[in-house]
Amino acid sequence: MADLKLTPHFHDAQRPPSADPGVSDDFYEALLDTHLGLSEAQSALLNAKLILVLANHIGDLDVLRQALAVARADIDASAP
Repeated sequence: MADLKLTPHFHDAQRPPSADPGVSDDFYEALLDTHLGLSEAQSALLNAKLILVLANHIGDLDVLRQALAVARADIDASAP
């Protein structure tokens, strides 16, 4: 079974892999830019589609289950 990577693991094909935190910042900026001008509903739809595209790319159900558990772990079920 593969393990979910929880440490920074970003790299850019244009740059050699490194511990450069700027690469993850670049992704975060691109993600925010993708949401610009969208309504809340459109933004939620974009997120849902992105999750499915990336899940398909990962293609490992065990890793995806681990990711779901990690994402859910600190969310209070009683919060609105």
